[in-house]
Amino acid sequence: MKISETKAEGLIREYAIVISAAEIDEQVAAKLAELATTVNMPGFRPGKVPMSVVKSRFGPQVQGEAMKNALDEGAREAIETNELRLASQPSVEITSYEDGKDLEAALSCEIMPSITMPDLAKLDIERPTLEAGDEEVDEALTNIADSNRPTVEVTDKRAAKAGDVVMIDFIGRIDGEAFEGGAAEGHSLELGSNSFIPGFEEGLIGAEAGETRDVNVSFPDEYQAAHLAGKPAVFEVTVQELREKGEAAIDDQLGQNLGFEDLAGLREAVAGQINGQHATALRQALKKNVLDALATGEEFDVPPSLYASEYENVARAMNPDAPAAHDHDHDDDQDHEHPAADEGMDDDAKAEAKTVAERRVRLGLLLTEIGRVNNIEVTDEDTRQAVFEEARRYPGQEQMVLEYFQKNEQAMQQLAGPIFEDKTVDFILEMANVTEVQTDVETLYAAPEAGEGEAAAKKKPAKKAAKKAAAKSATAKKAAPKKAAAKKGAAKKAAKKKS
Repeated sequence: MKISETKAEGLIREYAIVISAAEIDEQVAAKLAELATTVNMPGFRPGKVPMSVVKSRFGPQVQGEAMKNALDEGAREAIETNELRLASQPSVEITSYEDGKDLEAALSCEIMPSITMPDLAKLDIERPTLEAGDEEVDEALTNIADSNRPTVEVTDKRAAKAGDVVMIDFIGRIDGEAFEGGAAEGHSLELGSNSFIPGFEEGLIGAEAGETRDVNVSFPDEYQAAHLAGKPAVFEVTVQELREKGEAAIDDQLGQNLGFEDLAGLREAVAGQINGQHATALRQALKKNVLDALATGEEFDVPPSLYASEYENVARAMNPDAPAAHDHDHDDDQDHEHPAADEGMDDDAKAEAKTVAERRVRLGLLLTEIGRVNNIEVTDEDTRQAVFEEARRYPGQEQMVLEYFQKNEQAMQQLAGPIFEDKTVDFILEMANVTEVQTDVETLYAAPEAGEGEAAAKKKPAKKAAKKAAAKSATAKKAAPKKAAAKKGAAKKAAKKKS
C-alpha cells in the first residue's frame, strides 16, 4: 500500500491511496480459503466444497469486502501516520480500478485548526444577578387573582354571555347514539375559555338557567380520539345554573383556595417560581458573556463543512420561508438541488448570517479544545442525570422516555454535547475574573439588537410572557380541589378541544 499527500491547503488534506492487486488478491484468497472449510452447499459435505465452486459462488462478494477493508485500512493509516485530528467525517472515493490491476483511491478530509489557548485567568466576565422584586410578584399575583376570581350565582333572569360560568348537564350523540365519555352532570364551564371543542361554548351563549338546548358541533379532524375525529355530534345541554365572576381579591383566602396556608405562602411560591425562571435566563446571559469574552481572542480558520452546515442553520432561522432546495440552471451536478437557505435574503442579512455562523463554529471548536486540554469529560453519571431530567419534563411518561434513551445511543450522545459545554463554561468561570453585576427584567429578557447577530436566529422570551408563565407555574401544582376535579372529568376528555 502506498499513501501520498496530494493537497494541503488551509484545513483541507487529500491523499492518494494505491493498493496493489496482489494485496487484494491475498485478502480474497485468505477469505475464500476460510469459507471453503465452513460453507454448506447442496451436494457437498461441509468443508469439502471445491475452491472453484466457492470462488464462483462467493468471489464477487468477498472481493468487494476485501476492497472495502483495504480502503478502510488505507484511510486509517493515512490519518494515523500523518497525525491528523479530523474536524469532520473523511471521504474515500475510488478513482481507478480494474480486475487484476491496482486499486487507486482518494482520501479527502478536513482537519482541526491550530487553536491558541486563551489565558483564562485574564478573561473579565460579568455575572448578571436578579432577584424577584415586589413589583414582579404583585403583577403575578394580580394575574393569579384575576384567573381565580370567585363566582356568584346570577339571580336575575338573563341570558348567558362570554365570561359567565354555567353549571351544565350534557349528553353527546353521534348519529343519534350516545358515545362513551360524552356525558356529564354538574359540570362547570366558563364560556369563552375555549376548553371544549369549537362551537360548543358558542352554542351556549344566550342560554338561560333551566333551559335545555341542542348544540351542534363537529370534532376536529385531528382530534385525539380517532373514533370521534371529524364526526358531527349533537350535545343535549341543560343549563342548571348561571354564575358570573366576582371581584378579584388578593388575600389569605386566595392563598388557601390554591392550597397554601395564607397569602404569604402563595407569595413566596410565586417569588420562587419567578426566581427560578430568572435563573435560566441569567445562566444564558452569563454563558453569552463567556462566549463574548472568548470571541475577543486570536482568530483561526474554521473547517469549511462545519461552517457550511452552521450557515445553513442560521440562514434558515433568519429566513424560515426559504425553499428546502433550489434548482440552478447549471450543467454542474454539484449545483443541482443546491440548498437555498439564504434565497431572498439581502446582502446585509447574508453577511450577518455568515458572521453568526463563523462565530458559532469558532467558539464551538474553542470550547471543545479548552475542554480537551483541561481533561473535561462527560461521565456516565452526568448523562444518566440528564436523562432523568428529560424524563421529568413528561409527567406520566417518564418510563417511556427512559426506555427511549436506553435504546437510542444517538439520543444519549446528543445529551452529552450540552453537558460538556456547560462543564467547560463552569471551568472557565472558575479560572476567569468574574464580577457580579445587578441587572433588571427589561435588560435580561430583551432581545439582542439585530447587529449582535445571534438575535436573528434565537430570541429570548418577552418580559410579559415570562411573568405569566411564572404565575401559572407557581399555582399549577396546588390548584383548588374543585377546579382540578372538574378538569379531570371523563366527559371533558370527549368534548374538550385538542391541545
